[in-house]
Order: sequence, then structure tokens, then C-alpha cells
Amino acid sequence: MKIFSRTNRPTRVKRLSVLLLSLLLLQAGLPIAIRAQTNSEGLTLPLAVDIALKSNPMARATNIGRELADANLAEAKAGRWPSLQVSQNFTRSNNPVFVFGSLLEQGRFTAQNFDLRSLNNPDSLSNFRTSLNFKMPVFDQRQAATRIAQAQFGQRQADTQTVQVQQQLRFEVLRAFYGVLLAQARKEVADEAVKLAEADVKRSRDRYETGLAVISDLLASEVQLADFKQQQIAADGDIITAVAALNTALGLPVNTPQKVSGALLEKNFAVASEDELMRVALENRPDFARAGLVQRERAEQVKGARGELLPRVDLYTSVGVSSRNLTSGSSDYLVGASLTFNLFDAGRSARISQARAAQSLATTEQERLASQIRLEVVRAQQQFISARERLAVASRIISHATEALRIVQDRYHEGLTTITEVLRAETALVQARMNVLAARYDHYIGYANVLLASGQLNDVQPFVS
Repeated sequence: MKIFSRTNRPTRVKRLSVLLLSLLLLQAGLPIAIRAQTNSEGLTLPLAVDIALKSNPMARATNIGRELADANLAEAKAGRWPSLQVSQNFTRSNNPVFVFGSLLEQGRFTAQNFDLRSLNNPDSLSNFRTSLNFKMPVFDQRQAATRIAQAQFGQRQADTQTVQVQQQLRFEVLRAFYGVLLAQARKEVADEAVKLAEADVKRSRDRYETGLAVISDLLASEVQLADFKQQQIAADGDIITAVAALNTALGLPVNTPQKVSGALLEKNFAVASEDELMRVALENRPDFARAGLVQRERAEQVKGARGELLPRVDLYTSVGVSSRNLTSGSSDYLVGASLTFNLFDAGRSARISQARAAQSLATTEQERLASQIRLEVVRAQQQFISARERLAVASRIISHATEALRIVQDRYHEGLTTITEVLRAETALVQARMNVLAARYDHYIGYANVLLASGQLNDVQPFVS
């Protein structure tokens, strides 16, 4: 009997291939739907950011940080709840006081137990004590309120940390994404330069073989071709490195193949004044907001330390059963309240001083961070302005280099100049095109850095072509 027919074999092989491919994609840690989208349509900048916000370890770490903050708050709130404990104890002793008390607890005390010999030298007695203890804090010196307030500030700090990491990830993805586009564009320029140099070598060889040029012209052309090929080889390596950097920002294996969809096009970015950027930064920067939350948390710590000067009030009750075995016994209960005032605690004043010093340190740190943020805003704005001006200069130079090459080539064809001038003009044009690409990339990244420094990098749509 044939298990597989000829017609079924290709179908089964195809299904097996699809299954293996699905397992590989799942093992890589990225949903198959996203993989299919990036492979078929190309990886766009918004999609890359979405992947990074889900897959990058930094994003996952911030989620864990929020879970930790939530758990801390739940633990702090539990301090206001009563405690309920059950205990089971077993004791056997011939201590007179223990025997006398245990007989009373068990409800087995009789007149015979007043015998002096029994009181002074009792036989050993076993006592099983089962108790249920309940304690309710009425006023705990503001300790629970302090811990709850600090935990709530911890939650808000975790939220600001999440926002900061998301903005940083957008910046890293944007820089890596356009780094790939820059590497690909430089590769295209290098490829065109190689073709141009190959044409020069062919033309120089033809002219040399016909006696219209000397051997030095051919050798110079070949040197130019070798130099452009070296740039081409370096460009290939730059693409591989850029893709690896992008995958790292996305949280994927570095060797994951990527088809990036986009282009480094000419764009105009509007940037506010320096004073306005500083004002916005101090309002929107997540790290500055977190520093403020730390300062407020330290203030709550001072309140908690000073709360130790107040008394503590608790209610408590206990229900128990005492017996000579686990099957029978006598029950009892106890209800009471306690007021505790700590008259002397040698470390209390030190804890208050420590909390105040921590508050002062947090305030100083926030002031230092404000100065650092202003510096980062100034640096980011100046880097952006520099990139914008360099882009304008490079854009003008490329038109000049193109026209210069055309003129030199015409003069060379007419025999009015040497091959050296042609090669120099070609090199100048290639370098000008490379400079334009680099300046355009710096322009993009400079604007992204301004948004990051001012706490406004919440979207990447301004960069999308």
C-alpha cells in the first residue's frame, strides 16, 4: 500500500516547509504577521518604531518596572488592613506555674489541685494551645500613609521612565533607520562612480591604443577606478553594519534581513527659539518630571520619619482553645486596645535628619538636571542649525561640481585639458554627492535630537516621506 502518492508529495512538502518557516519566525521572537508585513511591503519608519516599542529589551524593562511599582503600592496599602493569625502550640512541662495555669486554661482544675504537694511538685502536663489572633491598626504613626504616598510616587516615576524610554527608542530607531537609507544611498553613489571610472578606463585605453593618449592617462584612470571600487566595498560593509544597528534598536537578532522602505528626501523642519525650547523641555522632559517626583517622595519620607514622634494605637482580640489533646478542650477569648508611645529612641532623630538630607539632595539634583537640560537643548539646537547650514552649502556645491565636470569633459574631448583634470572633477562630484547625503542625514538626526532634548519626540510622522 502506498502511503504518499505522487500528487500528494509536493503538497505535503510545501506544508512542511511552511510549518518549518513558521517555527523559525516564532523562535526569532517576532509575530509572523509583522514579519510578513516587513518582508512584503518593506519596513517603514512607523512600523519599525512599533516593533521596537514591543520587542526592545528597554521597553520590556520599563513594563516590568511599572509592574514592580504596582506591587509596591499593593504592599503599602496592605499595611492598613488588619492581620489575622492562627497558631498551634504544644508544651509539656512540670513547672508549677505552667501546670497550674494550663489546668485552668483546660478547665480541669479541681479542689485536689490545691494540695500543697501537687502545687509544689506537680506531675508533667501536656498542653495543646490553638489560638486565632486578630490585630487592627487604628493609628500607626502615619507609616502606612507614608508608604502608600511613596509607592504612588513610584508608580508615576515608572510612568515617566516609560515615556523617556519610548522617546529614546524612537530616536535610536530613527537614527538607525535613516542610517540604513544613508548607507544604501552612498552605495548607489559608489556604484555610479565605479561605472563612471570604468568608462574612463575604457576611453583612456582606446585613446592610448590609437595613439591619442599616453600610458599615464590610462594608469591614472585605473587608479581612479581602484579608489572608487574601494569606496564601493566599504559601502557594502556599511549597509550590513547599518542593518545590524537597526535590528539591535528593534530588539531583533542582528542578522535579521530587512527591506527598508523610505528615502532621505529634502525636508524643511521648523525649530522654535532657544528660550522656547528650554521652557518646553522643563515642562515635557520625563527625567525632569521624575526628579520632581523623587523630591516629593523624599518629602513624604520626612513626614514618615517625624510621624514616629506620635503614639501608636492598635485594637486586638484573640480566641483560643487549650486542651491535653487535640480533640477536646476549653475555649477563651481576649479583647483589648493598646496605646504605645516611644519615649526614647536613639535612632529616631538620625532617621529624621537622614530623610531631610535626602530631600535636600533630591532638590539639588533637580536643579542640576535643569541646568543639564538647558545645555542639552542648546547643544541640540546648534547641531541642528549647523547641519541645516551644511546641507544648504552642500546642495549648492553639488550643482557646481556637476557643471564643472561637464565643462572639463568637453574640454578634454576637444584636447584642451588632461585626464587628470577630468578625474579630479569626477572625484569632486562624487565627494559632493556623498557630502549632501551625510548633511541630509545629519539634518534629520539633528531635528530628532532637538525633539528629544525638549521632550517632544512623541511621534515620527514629521520624518516620514
